[in-house]
Amino acid sequence: MTDASDWPDDVAELIEDFAFLDGWEERYMHVIDLGKAMDPLPEADQIDANKVRGCASQVWLTSTRNGDGQLVFRGDSDAHIVRGLVAIATQVFSNKPDRVICDLDTDALFDALGLSEHLSTQRANGLRSMVARIKREAGAG
Repeated sequence: MTDASDWPDDVAELIEDFAFLDGWEERYMHVIDLGKAMDPLPEADQIDANKVRGCASQVWLTSTRNGDGQLVFRGDSDAHIVRGLVAIATQVFSNKPDRVICDLDTDALFDALGLSEHLSTQRANGLRSMVARIKREAGAG
């Protein structure tokens, strides 16, 4: 999936947004801004059962099904950059058929966003843990 037409429309738009940013500093700030713009997860949902294991920061993730039976993800984190990564993941995976969620090539996506080579090992592992949980909820694991 390297061509924008290979991605779902909202994911292609996210990739295009990142493509306009110059360098890692601007991308980093954009990730943080995405996290700031995301609605906070209610404290009632910030419970142990919703924690994503494998993240160095505190990360919570919930899912519900919309009227079409598609998963809708909400999340939060106590760290700014990680909260931005949660915002990206929830945007990318929400409101899509389970098969699309399971088949989405997240390594290619994070390469296309320019995140792969710049995330610390801990953040990259946490992001992989979050994606693995999302894919499990969609039936891929």
